[in-house]
Amino acid sequence: MSFIVSYATSIGIKKNVNQDALCIKKVKIDKEEYLMTVLCDGMGGLSSGELASATVIRHFAAWFENDFLYMVNRLSVEQVKKVWKESIYTLNQKLWNYGKENYKQLGTTLTVVLFLPDGRFVTGHVGDSRQYCVNTKGIRQITEDQTFVAREIKRGNMTQEQAMSDPRRNVLLQCIGASGNVEPEFYEGTVVVGDYYLLCSDGFRHVLREEEIHEAIMRENLDTEEKISECIAKLIEINETRGESDNITALLVKVL
Repeated sequence: MSFIVSYATSIGIKKNVNQDALCIKKVKIDKEEYLMTVLCDGMGGLSSGELASATVIRHFAAWFENDFLYMVNRLSVEQVKKVWKESIYTLNQKLWNYGKENYKQLGTTLTVVLFLPDGRFVTGHVGDSRQYCVNTKGIRQITEDQTFVAREIKRGNMTQEQAMSDPRRNVLLQCIGASGNVEPEFYEGTVVVGDYYLLCSDGFRHVLREEEIHEAIMRENLDTEEKISECIAKLIEINETRGESDNITALLVKVL
């Protein structure tokens, strides 16, 4: 099993700084391929959100380049979740302390996915960035948004249609760095050859319907990094023409 992955990002039509950040790390060990993808959406005044997302990205990049390579021979999904959970706690405290010391409020979402050569994946998640699976059967959201409106929909107090126009749709219940406590959620699954996995910030999907995302990805055989980035870039352009004001970022993995 192997993977093709690429991305596209935009500062958007109104923002002065792109506070989204991402990381793609891939390694082949004994002819087996491992892939980690990370996407963060920072929040806070100008440099603060950018600092929060970059701090988390750098941590996971360093983990993959160093610690992961030492643990790969005894790797288990439970071990990965344990290490990631401890990392998220540490990062949250680091950003929370920085904010208090500098009189700033900052934070970031996190969606990190590790794809293993045996066909499994594990996802760590905080906030409202998303992971989707896209294939011939349709598009399926894997992660759950940690937002006010998502909670109200789950409780039956709000419909999807009401949530799309609710002024509280961007209110996060959790992010890394904005409070003294954070509880990440974890997801596991099995990948199938031909499937796509999409990670995106909320700016990518506010004004795009899931059906449009599915159609664009499945319309062509995205068998190169260039084709993948072109597909994502076109979807970002649609967002911008529809007036999306947030930063817009997505990365797409194809399973081979």
